[in-house]
Amino acid sequence: MKANHQWAGIGLRHPHYQDILAGLPDLGWLELHPENYFGKGGLPHEYLSKIATHYDLSFHGVGMSLGGEPPLDLTHLKRLGELIEVYKPVRISEHMSFSAVPGRHMHDLLPMLYTSETLTQFCDRVKFAQDYLGRQLLIENPSSYLQFTQSTIPEWEFFASLPQHTGCGLLLDVNNVYVTCQNHGFDADDYLTAVNASDVEEIHLAGHTLKHFPEGSICIDDHGSEIKDAVWELYAQTIAAMGPKPTLIEWDTQIPSLSVLMAQRELAQQKLEGLCGSQG
Repeated sequence: MKANHQWAGIGLRHPHYQDILAGLPDLGWLELHPENYFGKGGLPHEYLSKIATHYDLSFHGVGMSLGGEPPLDLTHLKRLGELIEVYKPVRISEHMSFSAVPGRHMHDLLPMLYTSETLTQFCDRVKFAQDYLGRQLLIENPSSYLQFTQSTIPEWEFFASLPQHTGCGLLLDVNNVYVTCQNHGFDADDYLTAVNASDVEEIHLAGHTLKHFPEGSICIDDHGSEIKDAVWELYAQTIAAMGPKPTLIEWDTQIPSLSVLMAQRELAQQKLEGLCGSQG
């Protein structure tokens, strides 16, 4: 199983621990939020240790706040480094967003201002984290619901430029591209054209919800449903242009049975295998 980590994987969530160990489903890899394992010992680590003997793991952080202004939290980095040493994940990723301000940490991934100054600051923090951990980070593009009038760099250019400034890789969330483009009237082709395919080392797919209000409609990236047809179409377009990439099915709210999640994973796997067959 560990040889197949380049294919499609799923997010590891605690309702599925026992089913995964009992059935050892055929999937490429598992991704987890490392912050859920910052505590010492206990059942989460007992299950994770067993699961890690069968599958490669990818760490997808949600708490580093790379886009914030306070100094990076060294306690957070230390705990992450300790987990990396124990579980040796094949990839480590974080978000192009912020979640902390002085004295307060918010449980959300908040949008950034895109200017030359914030680009320099963000890149400095990515380089610091990579140097501290001794590992490359992958940075994920956000889903967004508002824009700052002070921004001077298109989001896709800001995102695409990160590897050349930091040596990081990119995690391209295709659902986030779709949601952001729908909400702001952007063209997804602009996003995909700006990104260098060789910089993309992982892809995410997830569900979203369309909310309707008197002022208009908005797409919400809620990770709580099956992937929409339009996102599958954008994914097919993405891998046709960039080649096959390790692809994750994210489902974080209203978590379904493992069989439902695996069915979504199989759809991604079929597209990856179909692409490889056509290229062969």
